[in-house]
Amino acid sequence: MKDKIRVLVVDDSPYNRKVISEILESSEKIEVVAKAFDGEDAIRKIVAWEPDLITLDLEMPGMDGFAVLRWLMANHPVPVLVVSSRESNRSVFKALDLGAYDFVVKPSRSASPKLKELEQELLSKVLSIPSLQFEKIKERVVNAQKIEFPPLMPLPRGEHSAEIIAIAASTGGPPAVQYLLTKLPKNLLTPIIICQHMPPIFTALFAERLAAVTKKRVKEASDGDEISPQMVFVAPGGKQVSVITEKNKNYIKLYDRSPDDKFAPSANHLFHSLADHFGKNVLAIILTGMGDDGKEGAMAIHSAGGKVVAESEKSAVIYGMPREVAKSGAADYIVPLEEIPELLVKFGIFGTEKLQ
Repeated sequence: MKDKIRVLVVDDSPYNRKVISEILESSEKIEVVAKAFDGEDAIRKIVAWEPDLITLDLEMPGMDGFAVLRWLMANHPVPVLVVSSRESNRSVFKALDLGAYDFVVKPSRSASPKLKELEQELLSKVLSIPSLQFEKIKERVVNAQKIEFPPLMPLPRGEHSAEIIAIAASTGGPPAVQYLLTKLPKNLLTPIIICQHMPPIFTALFAERLAAVTKKRVKEASDGDEISPQMVFVAPGGKQVSVITEKNKNYIKLYDRSPDDKFAPSANHLFHSLADHFGKNVLAIILTGMGDDGKEGAMAIHSAGGKVVAESEKSAVIYGMPREVAKSGAADYIVPLEEIPELLVKFGIFGTEKLQ
C-alpha cells in the first residue's frame, strides 16, 4: 500500500462522481486517481491506474457493477466498496457474494445533495483498507461451493450447553454469518441472535436472504418476539436488542439508539443482556469487523461463565472486533471461521429429529 489509498470512483452520475470524489479527497490519506462512468470505462481505468480500491455503483447502463465485479475477481482482484442506492438494496448481497468487501447506501439512485451525508461512513470504510485481508475474500469467492446441509446430530445436553447463541459481525460479516448457518445441523434447537452492523432495511433483507439460503427459520427481530427453539433473529438496523423474561419465557426487547451509541445494533448491548439473563448458558461468537464492538459484552459473558469464540486472524477479513475480544482475555476459543461450526455443535442443544 502506498502512502495514500488510491481510489477509482465508478458511478454513471457526474454529480455523484464529483461529490464522492470530494468526500474522499477531504482526507489527506486518500487520493482519487480516476473516475469512470460505466463498467467498460472502469475496467480500462483499473488496468491503467491500478487503484488500491474501487467505489462501485451497481446499476449503470451497459456493463453494470456486477459484471465489473466478476471481471475483477477473475482477472485483476481489487477491493471494492459498493456505493448502492436504496432502490437496489437486494443487489448488495449479490455484490458481497461476488467479492465486494462492504457497502454504503446512497440516498437515491439519482443525483442528490443528501449524498454528502455519507461522508463519515464512506471515509471510515475506505480508510479501513490497510486492515483488510483481501486475500480472504478472494479465497472465499474462488472456493465458493454448493451448500451441503449437515445431517441431524442428536447430542446429549452438557454442562455448558448453550441456551442462546449470539453472533456479532461488521465488515465482511454477511458471508461469514451465512457460512456458519449453512454448516449447522438441521436439528439445532438453540435459538440464535445475529448482530450484524448494517443499516435499517438491509437487516430485514439480510434475514430474508439467510432464510432462503439456509432453509432455517430466520426473521428480523421485532419487539416482543418469543425466543423459541430453532429461531434465528437478525437484530434490526438502527435499534438496540436485549432480552426480557416473563412467566419463564424469553422475549426480544428493542430499544431506540441513544445519542451515545456508536453502533445500532450493538453487540455490547446484546451481549450484556444475554449475560444477565442466561449466564453460563450463552455462547457468543465474534466475527470479522472493524473496531471493538462486542469486547465489553464478551467480557461480561465470560465473567458469567458463558463461552466466547473469537474468529482468528487466519480467516477474518478485518481482524478488529475479534482481535479486541482476544486481547481482553474474554475469548475461550480463537479459531478460524471453518472451525467455529464444530464449537457450535459442541455447545448447542439438539433434538433427535428436525423440528422445522
